[in-house]
Amino acid sequence: MKDLIRERSVVWGRNRDDDDRVVRAKIDQMPEPDRSMGKRIHELIGTRAPVLAPRLWYGMPAYTKKGDVVCFYQPASKFKARYGTLGFTDHAKLDEGKFWPTAFALTGLTATTEATIARLLKRAVG
Repeated sequence: MKDLIRERSVVWGRNRDDDDRVVRAKIDQMPEPDRSMGKRIHELIGTRAPVLAPRLWYGMPAYTKKGDVVCFYQPASKFKARYGTLGFTDHAKLDEGKFWPTAFALTGLTATTEATIARLLKRAVG
């Protein structure tokens, strides 16, 4: 709860470099393998969807477009789950008819997984 209160007191979007440092510091606090996946996802988003700005959202690394969270990384350790999650909000443009996935389980990253994430990011930001 303290993290959430602290996070909400930050004015996100004022200085992208500062926002990036805060998100990287949060990722650095994660245990492995969450930390490695968080770092790689952060890099992928920075290179494949540079329009997305980093911030924290409920204590998780998240990425926004025009202030709206588009996607986030929920580490497995956050809820003692067996896998981390790459999630997308309703601001992501992933719609496929009347039914589509908005979250993806991650137990590791491979070249194939990273290519899939890159495609999802491209669609998500429109």
